[in-house]
Amino acid sequence: MAVSLAGCGDNGGSGASDGGFTVGLLLPSRAVPRWEHSDKPLIEKRVKELCPDCRLEYANAENDAANQRQQMNSMITKGVEVLIVDAADTKALRSSIQDARDEGVPVVSYDRLAEGPISSFVSFDGAQVGRLQGEALLRAMGDKAKEGQIVMLNGDPASPNAAWYRDGAMSVLENKVKIGKSYTTLGWRAENAHDNMSAAISALGPQRIDGVLAANDTIATGVISALKSARVTPLPPVTGQDADLNAVRRIVKGEQYMTVYKPFTAEADSAAAMAIALGRGNDVGSLTTTTVDTPTDDDIPAVLLTPIAVTVDNIEQTLVKDGVYTIDEICTPKLRPACDEAGLTP
Repeated sequence: MAVSLAGCGDNGGSGASDGGFTVGLLLPSRAVPRWEHSDKPLIEKRVKELCPDCRLEYANAENDAANQRQQMNSMITKGVEVLIVDAADTKALRSSIQDARDEGVPVVSYDRLAEGPISSFVSFDGAQVGRLQGEALLRAMGDKAKEGQIVMLNGDPASPNAAWYRDGAMSVLENKVKIGKSYTTLGWRAENAHDNMSAAISALGPQRIDGVLAANDTIATGVISALKSARVTPLPPVTGQDADLNAVRRIVKGEQYMTVYKPFTAEADSAAAMAIALGRGNDVGSLTTTTVDTPTDDDIPAVLLTPIAVTVDNIEQTLVKDGVYTIDEICTPKLRPACDEAGLTP
């Protein structure tokens, strides 16, 4: 984070003397709360700080790859100078990214590594996300991990991050616990996770599920809903990702064991700095810390940030300390006793 932000002053500049231009931002869905609640406003804010005369053009694909291609092509036609793109489907967007390159519009791939001639990439280390989830789940299960079994609710197969997270988790879970059932969750949608978890409960039995690896907090929502509908008590430990507010409240209540906090400000700042640099025709070398490869391109300049595991024991030291949420936001009146027990006091 320090490297990526330190470089902002070098290539980003204040924007006043360089003139403004339009930055296009394309995000993949509204199903996962972070895109609209965190990423969009953070990127917009940082773009304006780095280039006061710049303008942000925004579109949300609503989990529709064809819709996102149309949105991207429309932005190119309107004359955007640079694009920040979180692909709804990284393969399906390849031709549109090539079209952008042909029109001289650089593309910053955001959060998910898109195929095609992208100019740079910023995300979190997905393998580490999965490892944190797997380690936390084993820790929560304790001795039950030896003879018990878990259910894996992975992400949408259209997202390369889903496989990245799963591989990271499997590097920890393999040979440590039996995986009774494993599913992909189309669109990362809670209702699809609910259906998959209900199928797992029917197949394995409500008392024979000792833990659930849920790839993110939206999936965890569906998982916990299905467990409650089946009257599973006590609830097995359930993982998550993204530190959604409702997930943090579930952690305080004891319904969800953990989430993975990805400091979105650092990711948004890095993407904005790259976009402003590229929009001005500058190199992003000083803004990146590593390189990544895709099926279509090698040695893409990249920043991979570090995720953080959050349980009830470190909410205050992570999410509250970083200003993501206040204790008052987390601790609704109904949660006040649980918050007091967890040491979360205003």
